Amino acid sequence: MTDRHLRPDEIELLLDGEEGFGVAPLRTHVRSCTECQSELESARLFMQSLDALPDFAPSPAFADRVMSQVQVFEPWHAAATRSVEQFVPATRSARIAAGFGAAATAGLATAGATWALARADMGFVLAQLGLESFRERVLAAGSDLLSTVVGQPGLEALRGSSPEVLALAFGGFVAAAGMGVVGIRVLATSSRATR
Repeated sequence: MTDRHLRPDEIELLLDGEEGFGVAPLRTHVRSCTECQSELESARLFMQSLDALPDFAPSPAFADRVMSQVQVFEPWHAAATRSVEQFVPATRSARIAAGFGAAATAGLATAGATWALARADMGFVLAQLGLESFRERVLAAGSDLLSTVVGQPGLEALRGSSPEVLALAFGGFVAAAGMGVVGIRVLATSSRATR
């Protein structure tokens, strides 16, 4: 232990009067090292002067002042319980009346929800009628458009054909429309170039 001086935690062990395997070499070092003896004596005097200081107690309002500046996390269930407690009546008879009122309200809400679910089939039927009407209108508009594009005989031929033929006809229509757009653009750009 003569190769280095004591660390502060080792000096603290000696001040506390600790006993054990590692303390004996520390005491041996202090007896032979004047610098460590001085450090130990200085620490002992400091501890004695601290012990001589009077004990102070904070004022009773100190904790309240400190806690008013601390943000305390409140769990959601505690906040919910505190919020509900504001609405709980103070007297026993008022609590019983409130309990009956809450039970009646819950019963009415349950009965209303049950009635609405039992009548859900009516809502489903009405929704289907609305969708069917919408579908018929879209099909009529599409039929009118096809009749205008391919004529009545073409429309009758498309109605009697398979889905593959319909897809082929639709692809041909899109291709023809695309070629028409490209042709118009070519004409428009060529007419601008000749000017």
